[in-house]
Amino acid sequence: MYRLYKKNELNFSLVWIISYVVLFSVADSFSASLGTEKIIAAPVAIVFTLLLLVFVSKHNLKEKYGLCSFNGSLRNFLYFTPLLLIMSINLWNGVTMKLSVLETVLYILSMLCVGFIEEIIFRGFLFKALYNDNVKLAIVISSVTFGIGHIVNLLNGKDLIPTLLQVCYAIAIGFLFTIIFYKGKSLLPCIIAHSFVNSSSVFAVENSSMKFHIISSAVLCIISLSYALWILKKTKQFDEYENNDRR
Repeated sequence: MYRLYKKNELNFSLVWIISYVVLFSVADSFSASLGTEKIIAAPVAIVFTLLLLVFVSKHNLKEKYGLCSFNGSLRNFLYFTPLLLIMSINLWNGVTMKLSVLETVLYILSMLCVGFIEEIIFRGFLFKALYNDNVKLAIVISSVTFGIGHIVNLLNGKDLIPTLLQVCYAIAIGFLFTIIFYKGKSLLPCIIAHSFVNSSSVFAVENSSMKFHIISSAVLCIISLSYALWILKKTKQFDEYENNDRR
């Protein structure tokens, strides 16, 4: 993999993304056929996470891919307060225990890993592969690819309209997370937020109301895009101040 990474970072990132989508779809299908939620997917997620960590650590790529301390004024990022609203999305309609204790543990482990994996391969590998050629294009492609990737939920039995709404707000959240990484040089806030959103979904109370899906999706889009634009504005002002101060 390192040889592919050195030869072509874009192809390297695409191999990881395709492997992730295919592997986890198959693992979820096998888990469902065995009658225990995430019984196969959880071990696969853990192994996949360890492979990523080993690769990044072995080749001294932690800083490049954001596995490092945050580099930026927390005031310019509103101390990540808007992330708390996004993280609470699955709890807006109440809390329930939908699965057995074993399945709940497997689900949480799987989703914690998925949060880490998706941030590394979409925000890390893919964004950085495109970063040097065109930053704006890299941000767009990373965000849109991440969002469209959620269309795979249709294969897992999800309804069409809620899935399309999920794709929309996932693109907005992906844009926000990319901006946080781009400006703060660290993926840790994104990994934490993403992993919490994923894992807390096991306690979410399902709401079949289309009105609820539309409103919650709109709120997530508004929060994500507004917060991303705030960060861009504040960090631009800070960068200009720093540049003027050096002259």
